Amino acid sequence: MQHRRFGRLGWHVSEIGYGMWGMGGWTGSDDAESARSLDRAIELGCNFFDTAFVYGMGKSEKLLGAALKRHAGKRLFVATKVPAKNMKWPGSAAVPAGDTFPADHITEYTEKSLENLAVDAIDLQQLHVWSDAWAADEGWQRAAEDLKRQRLIRGFGISVNRWQPANVLQALRTGLVDSVQVVYNIFDQNPEDELFPACREREIATIVRVPFDEGSLTGTLTKDSKWPEGDWRNIYFTPENLAETLGRVERLKPLVPAGMTLPEMALRFILANPDVTTVIPGMRNTRHVERNLAASDGRALPRQTLDALRAHRWHRTTEIP
Repeated sequence: MQHRRFGRLGWHVSEIGYGMWGMGGWTGSDDAESARSLDRAIELGCNFFDTAFVYGMGKSEKLLGAALKRHAGKRLFVATKVPAKNMKWPGSAAVPAGDTFPADHITEYTEKSLENLAVDAIDLQQLHVWSDAWAADEGWQRAAEDLKRQRLIRGFGISVNRWQPANVLQALRTGLVDSVQVVYNIFDQNPEDELFPACREREIATIVRVPFDEGSLTGTLTKDSKWPEGDWRNIYFTPENLAETLGRVERLKPLVPAGMTLPEMALRFILANPDVTTVIPGMRNTRHVERNLAASDGRALPRQTLDALRAHRWHRTTEIP
């Protein structure tokens, strides 16, 4: 497992971390398998775990807390997130900051997460949605400062809206933000334009989520793909989006180098960018863990493959959480 420096906080984290959304109750999730998967990831050198209170309303955090206890003595980095008070995704400039992240709300949910995780301090507390219209608000700023001063958190971050990577630049200028979590993959390359340079300048870590575009870049979806009622992917993959996505995936397949799979190429594309601190694929079983973590071996994508993938950038603006 390769490691990268976590911005100005100076941690050395695994370049492939663990995204824990699926453990909060997605279709097919199983707590025993989730525990085995976490254990296997730790055995293979993964030391960065990203969860959130709303992933099962504390369930994912509790699963991680149990894993921390099983592996006491190992330095594992825990990142979680505070939900917006109005529980709305994505963040909207039309909503006042006081309705989303007042200071007492951030403190309250940090305390809940501390209890769920069974830790004295959270390495990285993040705001789960964002609009830069809130950047100057004193509420979230005061909470970030107070929680650090009280040593209840070690770092503070923001998770930005899908397809809006520049909608955080004002917040970064406050000096209070230690990390940004953003969607970045073969299709979604927009963070390279403004966000990554801004983070590089300020030594702000970048956490990459959705490396497989909610599953399309695994190559397993078809035009007949269906999900149970209530599954998030029904919202994301509308019939129009699914058809367009499948066409784009087909055009990627000839670029996969010999001996490599499409999801491996997708991860290696992300890791080729030195501005990426860690990427957090969602993993719910040991097979996923072993396959994904194997991509962190220090081997780079062929330059011609990387250059060819640049042409598959997809500009998307529809507001999906």
